[in-house]
Amino acid sequence: MLQDAPAPLADVVVTAARLPPAAGEAAFSVIRLDPDRLERATRLDEALATVPAVSLFRRTSSLAANPTTQGISLRAIAPSGAGRTLVTLDGVPLNDPFGGWVLWSQVPTESLSGLDIVRGAGAGPYGAGALTGVIALRERETTGGVLDLSGGEYGGQRLAAATTLSTGRLALTGTVQRELSDGYVPVRGPRAGAADVPLDLATLSGAIRADVALTDATALSLRASAYEEDRGAGLLGARSSATGQSYAATLSRTPSADRLGWRAQVWRRESDFANTSAAVAADRSGTTPANNQFATPAEGWGANLAVRRTAVPLGGGSLEWELGADARFTEGETRELFRYMAGAFTRDRVAGGRTSVIGAYGEGSWTAGPWLVAGGLRVDGWSNSDGRRLERDRATGLATLDETDPDRSGEVVSARLAVRRELASGLAARAAAYSGFRPATLNELHRPFRVGNDLTEANAGLVPETLQGLETGLSWQGPATTLTGTVFWNRIEDAIVNVTIGTGPGTFPRAGFVPAGGVLRQRQNAGTIDATGLELTAEHRLGERVSLDGALSWTDAEVDGGSAAAQLTGLRPAQAPEWSATAGADWRATDRLSLIGRVRYESARFEDDLNSRTLDAAITADARAEYRVRDGVVVYAAADNLFDQDVEVSETGDGIEGFGPPRTLRAGLTLSW
Repeated sequence: MLQDAPAPLADVVVTAARLPPAAGEAAFSVIRLDPDRLERATRLDEALATVPAVSLFRRTSSLAANPTTQGISLRAIAPSGAGRTLVTLDGVPLNDPFGGWVLWSQVPTESLSGLDIVRGAGAGPYGAGALTGVIALRERETTGGVLDLSGGEYGGQRLAAATTLSTGRLALTGTVQRELSDGYVPVRGPRAGAADVPLDLATLSGAIRADVALTDATALSLRASAYEEDRGAGLLGARSSATGQSYAATLSRTPSADRLGWRAQVWRRESDFANTSAAVAADRSGTTPANNQFATPAEGWGANLAVRRTAVPLGGGSLEWELGADARFTEGETRELFRYMAGAFTRDRVAGGRTSVIGAYGEGSWTAGPWLVAGGLRVDGWSNSDGRRLERDRATGLATLDETDPDRSGEVVSARLAVRRELASGLAARAAAYSGFRPATLNELHRPFRVGNDLTEANAGLVPETLQGLETGLSWQGPATTLTGTVFWNRIEDAIVNVTIGTGPGTFPRAGFVPAGGVLRQRQNAGTIDATGLELTAEHRLGERVSLDGALSWTDAEVDGGSAAAQLTGLRPAQAPEWSATAGADWRATDRLSLIGRVRYESARFEDDLNSRTLDAAITADARAEYRVRDGVVVYAAADNLFDQDVEVSETGDGIEGFGPPRTLRAGLTLSW
């Protein structure tokens, strides 16, 4: 049996252990962001927001968003704090094992070589969580490095660096990021009071990866990372903190016409989260402690295996196929103090459990002349087990609530099929059908939470959400212009929604007392959500110095609450704008000076499930000027929210509005080598 002989040392190019993009992805809706777009954004989620209808649960970016609202969703179908999009870094899920959200501060933009946004493609080879699509990040592997230092208003300070060193068959990649901010006050104007304080922030993250070229086609990657962040919640006495670390080992072989390619990967993530919340006085003169979630230890681990064959002759064309399997497991619990009375918390709570998803899939694509046909099938088994919730009186130690949740399990079958055809030079049409699913997170199953005077109860009986979708699109690429358009229809069944079940003041079973102006909600599988939409993108280059881009997204989404939540039928999902659009211009004014501008528009969205609180439409503009001092040295100045618009990001039950950041000026220095 012939074996691959090691290549000469000088000929080895060390890369991360990953499979190349599958040929079939070209048949689906994929948007790629390059390093230039990423590195000009201070935070990764803000770079993603340059794509319409890609956003966190709320309008607030990770500069100020509580970790529990940093879940990301594609298309404005039904945003969720847990996120309805799977985010991976070289195949490893970045979604938090307890809550499903993504701590964006753990991945500096400088650490990436690019990313793919796969909209509406269903589970495919990606697995659970890819309900509205996938954001696949690729970590850098180019020899050299970059260092960014910046400072700005509101005490903003940032240092980020990434570098790759290579020698022979070994390459080491390291990244680090540190960001500080004194923050801004979200509640402004005459109704603000002493209870309203700045959203300060402190983050630190780092990662190291070792890549070893075992042969000319086989590579091993070992990666470890850690992060921590501490932030204010904008209310006196309300804060959150998060810490975590992750480890991954990946072994891969690149496929070719005469050999199989494969990837084997194991990973582990550990996280902890703490959050204090407070009840706000009616005149906002102060706050009273409401909940102290002092620890949320969680662990996630998993493995995946993929085998790929390329360039198999079939029917006058070429076949590529991939078979794979993956498994993910999580366990965690929330540990809290609550029911603050007479100057002390009188009760404590421990609630949590385990979840697992194990699946297998087959994918294939066939290319012949102008035709590309791609599709696949997945089968997954899910389970929720060891669920428990114990609440005790701290004075007596006696249980006031002691629940053990029944174990639940089931199977989900998902599939996708797409066809793409080249119609003429640069012009192509495509159509796709797909399905996907997202199991409930430990947070949704077991953790009740409070924001101000609003309470939301957990629900251990939640089953996975599923999505079915159809879409068709056209694309044209000319010498200087690229145009794409997509029309889609998506339906989410058993959608996990925060459903309003009562208003304060009043006392409710399990939840306890809800203050005046507050609302009690519970997470429920509330019927279905239907969404029809249109997505347009355009890019144009004027000569060698000016490039323009623009994108538009329109989504008409409607809830059918069925018998579980009939009051929601006919309403729009919370936090889902109908229209969003972005536009940008990049002008290289001289050989040294570049001017960049971006504008983002979003129509009104509803704060709540009953559509009773409306967040006004918003338009913001950002500007940046870069001056190249010499090769590898760039100084820049930037203005975020250039025209100082009041962007409404929240509204409480008693009408108190919260706003996004005001105009913020910053300047910095970027060194690259």
